[in-house]
Amino acid sequence: MTWTNWARNQRCAPVSVVSPASVDELSAAIVAAGAAGQRVKPVGAGHSFTSIAATDGVQLRLDQLSGLVSADRATGLVTLHAGTRLHQIPALLAPYGLAMENLGDIDAQSISGAISTGTHGTGGAFGGIATQVRALSLVLADGSVVTCSAEERPDLFAAARVGLGALGVLATVTLQCVPAFLLHAVEKPVPFEEMLGSFHERVAAHDHVEFYWFPHTDWTLYKEDTRYPLEADRKPLGKIASYIDDELLSNTAFGALCRLGHHVPGVIRTVNKVSARALGAREYRDLSHRVLVSPRRVRFCEMEYAVPRDSITDVLREVRSLIDRRGWRVSFPIEIRVAAADDIWLSTASERESAYIAVHKYFRTPHEEYFRAVEDIVATVAGRPHWGKLHYLSAADLATRYPRFDDFVRLRDEIDPESRFSNEYLDRVLGSRVSS
Repeated sequence: MTWTNWARNQRCAPVSVVSPASVDELSAAIVAAGAAGQRVKPVGAGHSFTSIAATDGVQLRLDQLSGLVSADRATGLVTLHAGTRLHQIPALLAPYGLAMENLGDIDAQSISGAISTGTHGTGGAFGGIATQVRALSLVLADGSVVTCSAEERPDLFAAARVGLGALGVLATVTLQCVPAFLLHAVEKPVPFEEMLGSFHERVAAHDHVEFYWFPHTDWTLYKEDTRYPLEADRKPLGKIASYIDDELLSNTAFGALCRLGHHVPGVIRTVNKVSARALGAREYRDLSHRVLVSPRRVRFCEMEYAVPRDSITDVLREVRSLIDRRGWRVSFPIEIRVAAADDIWLSTASERESAYIAVHKYFRTPHEEYFRAVEDIVATVAGRPHWGKLHYLSAADLATRYPRFDDFVRLRDEIDPESRFSNEYLDRVLGSRVSS
């Protein structure tokens, strides 16, 4: 059986596939793999663009290990099974009047996959999804189940929140949720230079800020969201307006244009200019997850790097200059977001306020030359790659960019001495196990 990820750029042929429906079954599967001398990798939605979930050993599909374990309305603490998909969580939390503090713009991932790869949303005062985690339980290579938090096994907690699947298999995730809230969204085109000149002020003034720059144009699509209490008036988008913008233009028409650009690259400049102006201004207020998450039905490959926040405008200008110098035709917009600093060892925002630059290519179009050239630009400011998105760095490169990288590797070697949870990707980015 061949497994393929969402972007269709990663494949593997596991020797076996196991779908545990309980933590006991999960533990037993890991023990059995160890007895057979096989490596183990869990997989969720397959929404990573790297081979982080690929294996030639035992693939653990966690779809049955899903749902709510417990929720406390008073404290906001919610425990979920690790295979729970992000898009399932709002309905699970609604009876308790709770919501996740922040989300990214895609909700297909499992909660364990999202935190393990460092998935994030945007907001100058908000960290990645892993910063919402208050406790974890995970199954180690010997089949034992351990829990960790800021108070219990704090080093494991600091590592496992963005653990890359290298330390064990997550069984449950406890999140600090917040009272459900609304977001007032303002979306509008903003000229490129105006956007870059005012970006940091916008981040400081609003809860959630991001923008997309359309290559070959002088325009960005800017989005700002302001948090409101649930009691405020909702002003959702009408069904027709939502369908036209989010489905017809952003997915159906955009997908058709990507296919056209793939076959006839010469039209991309014109297409981008039309696209940049087609998505006009709109304003609405709705439940937080309905504003933060957007449908993404056009398949693509992506690379995303975190850079020091104050460097982002210079980085984007360099990327724009790069595209112009090389004469490339880039159909996908470039996305810019931000996150607060945190204390998670392999978080892309570890110990520094960060901005993110994400570059994409239609999944049928070659991307490596473009991605490598952008990677060279972000290297000048010690950029850190999103662990679930394409990059070309090795452990030697990454060790200089994370203050606690060596601590993570030492912990990995200690709790997984036989490299039960490794694969080719983890061997590259973390290095093979250090010999004792």
